[in-house]
Amino acid sequence: MGLTPAEKVARILPVLEARYGAVTTELHYQNPYQLTVAVVLSAQCTDVRVNQTTPAFFERFPDFTSLASATAEEVLPFIKSISYPNSKAKRLVELARTVVERYGGELPKDPQELQKLPGIGRKSANVIASVLWEAPVIAVDTHVFRVSRRLGLARGRTPEKVEEELSAVIPPAYLGRAHHWLILFGRYHCTARRPRCDLCPFTDLCEAYQQGALRRAQSSG
Repeated sequence: MGLTPAEKVARILPVLEARYGAVTTELHYQNPYQLTVAVVLSAQCTDVRVNQTTPAFFERFPDFTSLASATAEEVLPFIKSISYPNSKAKRLVELARTVVERYGGELPKDPQELQKLPGIGRKSANVIASVLWEAPVIAVDTHVFRVSRRLGLARGRTPEKVEEELSAVIPPAYLGRAHHWLILFGRYHCTARRPRCDLCPFTDLCEAYQQGALRRAQSSG
């Protein structure tokens, strides 16, 4: 009989913790405002590109108040190298104005409240809340989604369902860290194409590997 998702978690998390340690987001930030902007910009864009873009952005717009008083046209030149710059420029200004007008310039801490901000969906809200305040939530991005399903930690076909399943088997104190561990494992090891199964410590647990799917992905390139 195979291991349950909870039993797999008990095997996998200590290995990932030993490998990656006390990691956090690879986005560069110094305060809640900067992290929020970086998270919005990172949608369908690499963290590396975002980190190259934000220094000049933060120099021109150092806080929610300054960004709220700007126009999307003024923001656009600072993020033109980011994916979907026009829509993100508009969303960032709307977000800042909402924070200033509805929340007195202070970013709300509750993930549900964060989702009321323009440009902040469930995944982004969970990232912000877990990174800034260690909220017991897990954000499911493409890496977390892929790795969790391959290993058999979750079977859901949507990020929301996978989040629900992971939240049920990962101890609350580990949810935020598990998010980053799974991201790093998926980004640099269990990649979408050509996963490094020959160096993976979890092949005996991995449902996709046992079924041959990952071995075919490796060989096909």
